[in-house]
Amino acid sequence: MTDLFDHAMQQRMKDEAPLAARLRPRTLDEYVGQEHIVGPGKLLRRAIEADRLFSSILLWGPPGTGKTTLAQVIANRTQSHFETLSAVLAGKAELKEVIDAAQERRRLHQKKTTLFVDEVHRWNKAQQDALLPHVENGTVLLIGATTENPYFEVIGALVSRSRVFQLLPLTGEQTGKILDKALADPDRGYGNRRVVLDPEARAHLIDVSGGDARNALNALELAVESTPPEADGVIHITLDVAQESIQRRAVLYDKDGDAHYDTISAFIKSVRGSDPDAALYWLAKMLYAGEDPRFILRRLIILAGEDIGLADPMGLVVAASAMQTFTFIGLPEGVYPIVEATLYLATAPKSNTATSYFKAFERIEQEGVGDVPVHLKDNNRDAAALGHGKGYVYPHMSEDHFTPQQYLPKELLGTYFYKPSSVGYEVAVADRLSRWREAQRKALGITRLEEIPDLTQEQIDEMKRKIK
Repeated sequence: MTDLFDHAMQQRMKDEAPLAARLRPRTLDEYVGQEHIVGPGKLLRRAIEADRLFSSILLWGPPGTGKTTLAQVIANRTQSHFETLSAVLAGKAELKEVIDAAQERRRLHQKKTTLFVDEVHRWNKAQQDALLPHVENGTVLLIGATTENPYFEVIGALVSRSRVFQLLPLTGEQTGKILDKALADPDRGYGNRRVVLDPEARAHLIDVSGGDARNALNALELAVESTPPEADGVIHITLDVAQESIQRRAVLYDKDGDAHYDTISAFIKSVRGSDPDAALYWLAKMLYAGEDPRFILRRLIILAGEDIGLADPMGLVVAASAMQTFTFIGLPEGVYPIVEATLYLATAPKSNTATSYFKAFERIEQEGVGDVPVHLKDNNRDAAALGHGKGYVYPHMSEDHFTPQQYLPKELLGTYFYKPSSVGYEVAVADRLSRWREAQRKALGITRLEEIPDLTQEQIDEMKRKIK
């Protein structure tokens, strides 16, 4: 009697399952998309069809691309015992139960166990470490599903013992094929009901679902189930109904995951590359998805120093001002200083000469720190006894506020870490600096440019040209 009730409950749950769950493919022939890994003749498809998975596998891709579905297709094909764990809900205790049962099954019945772990990246290092030896000795064959890059989120030992397959967002054609199947299937879809999906509505569901089959099917289900039949019994899904069913475009964006880092990377590279349109697009994506505006502004401030530099010194001022202004007003109006800073930096002349600091840093790492010239030392303490500060010439005593004298340690005289760019404000800087350096070389007795350490032939030729 208990089995009868259990069977009836399972059947009822199956019938009442969401459309996306009911329509889940059971075979590779029903599977839509990912032809690059399960298309005819592909290695993974051959292994699944022959029930000979060659190693543990990690399925990596965005939501709704078929990771869990592919695991269930494997479960339907394999003769091994198939176990499923959700890394969101299960911990080391549940894993131990599965492993113990797998060991007993192998010892008594010589039967293999395939373990599917959904969202495997949610397990911490200790939990993943607990699984590792059992994957290594073959107690279980692991199928892990993850929306995050496994090379960053799964321990290296597990990755090295697995084959990683990347699943891609579905194309519009593939999403449309799934919607059409849902409308035509009489057992698991709406084939036994008179549903008319207008072409514009279908196109909207495909477009807004963003390659996520589950998202598209959920929207279709909401549209069908919430729309009363017309007089002739037809459930008519118009564009208006479709828009109500899937009002907001789903944006893949996990603040700790790949989408976060990939998008901010695209944003910064677009600003650095002087493309304001692309910069605005990636900025809109981040703010739309709920990114912290202060994170974006911090990155803009860094970019202003690193990539704009002295080509336009106002870049750093604008970026820092945008951060301060945003803290005063917040969103939604705070978007304006963020946009202004983005556009200013994207359209500003670019120079990365601020990175010349690292040349000086590297020189110190390699050779140590040279002595401070005596005339540059503090004369407030040892001027009388040691002559500190003697010979220093105060630049503002001269008419043009410049006096050529030694500032670097003797062994580094003539070393130039900073080379101004030929754009923006640095054009004027380069002109002044060329004259100052030439005067300094003459004052210090460096008569030939070729004698200057670390000076390229290109720099020598440029200096000669300016001197003439």
